[in-house]
Amino acid sequence: MSKQVPVGVSARHIHLSEEHVRILFGEGASLTEMKPLSQPGQFAANETVAVVGPKGSFGKVRILGPVRKRTQLEISRTDAFALGVNAPVRESGDIAGSAGITIQGPAGEVVIEEGVIVAARHIHFHTSDAERFGVADKQKLRVRVGGERGVVFENVIARVHETYALDMHIDTDEANAAGVKTGDMAEIVE
Repeated sequence: MSKQVPVGVSARHIHLSEEHVRILFGEGASLTEMKPLSQPGQFAANETVAVVGPKGSFGKVRILGPVRKRTQLEISRTDAFALGVNAPVRESGDIAGSAGITIQGPAGEVVIEEGVIVAARHIHFHTSDAERFGVADKQKLRVRVGGERGVVFENVIARVHETYALDMHIDTDEANAAGVKTGDMAEIVE
């Protein structure tokens, strides 16, 4: 059985808490959907913010919704160098002891002491896909992408949940190094 999975390239983005949406965009503000994402119920918002680090900044960083319990900025290693922050490679949500950043919106500014990470490469599996592939939650996988610059990604984390849709997420640095774009296919080899 071929174990093919679609690839989604994840550019820098931010998840905001409800409190930070209010501070950055004003009382009563909420995120509005620009387009749906590969994961059910998640979306790219019309709203963007600027992020400012010790060395540099990025404007128009896309917010992904819906709101989360804690604010989290996901960037590539290259972005971390440009901002001047030491962002650890972590699974989404694992922000304890990570880097901080200043976030600027049209109505205010927020300084977070932690929450900046380089997202660990992972594959979202619906529980039925995980069963079909013989994969367990948190299992580390080897995944091959073909093409001129084909590579095998090590330590790809399986994330299994009944609400997920099958999709491999890598950041822009990883995609550029492998010559991969969103919609390409990868194959689980172990």
